[in-house]
Amino acid sequence: MVTGPTVNFVVQFWGVRGKVSAPGKETVRYGGNTSCVEMRVGSKRLIFDGGSGLRLLGNHLLRQMPLEAYLFFTHCHWDSIQGFPFFTPAFIPGNCFHIYGARAANGESIEKRLGRQMLAPNFPVPLQVMQSELKFYELGSGDKITVDDLVVEAVLLNATSHSMGYRVTWNGHSVVYAIAHSQSPDQLDHNLLHLARHADLLILDAPCTIRADDSLKPSPLDWQDQLWQTGLATAKAAGVKRIVMSHYYPDHDDEFLDWMESQVKSVFPNDVLAREGMVIQVC
Repeated sequence: MVTGPTVNFVVQFWGVRGKVSAPGKETVRYGGNTSCVEMRVGSKRLIFDGGSGLRLLGNHLLRQMPLEAYLFFTHCHWDSIQGFPFFTPAFIPGNCFHIYGARAANGESIEKRLGRQMLAPNFPVPLQVMQSELKFYELGSGDKITVDDLVVEAVLLNATSHSMGYRVTWNGHSVVYAIAHSQSPDQLDHNLLHLARHADLLILDAPCTIRADDSLKPSPLDWQDQLWQTGLATAKAAGVKRIVMSHYYPDHDDEFLDWMESQVKSVFPNDVLAREGMVIQVC
């Protein structure tokens, strides 16, 4: 539960990198931790992905126990789960975490995959040592999770990695978290189109690799990253009000991301790049 003063619908970024953490003096302003986004919705706390940013969030939450929160994993690549073994509140009795994810391509559950990364010789403390109440739920594409007055819709966005996207709807407002969608041959991702319909905010993959000649092109719409093109075209067709990009390539430093944001804003003035600690008030 969210404690303290009543909140409405707030999104906060705790990790914004893809692939691997990128700490250092050249990534201070945007951040070096891998993906983790918190949504405080009414009286509920939702967490999307458990990259290394989850450790920071967990340390912050130690002042607000006992906790009940809902964790949604897009997929189980390392950059989305590596913070879970360091999520301190999960080791403390009295806390409760509802954990959601789709089965992997090999059929493994989210519980098994999170547990496997904590086995020796890779990690000294197994999942079973976590003393909070952990409740695991398997998701299928099209599932809807209702928690009191909010609804979370899950849709498969990438069949290869079995990646899920999520739409959170509360009090007539919606935020979509979709950092792992697939490329569609017709340049519209129809699952993402459904998920992002008229959303207030869409959290979307930033361009992963920018080729040297992309920097010479007059518009970011001409960049060669096809996932980027698909995502933007789909967001426009879906009538999304605002896009925030995240999940940056680890070699993209602050200076490069400043340039990327300036280019994007020249075409989409209301769109921004996420930074660690950034807070967005949806309503």
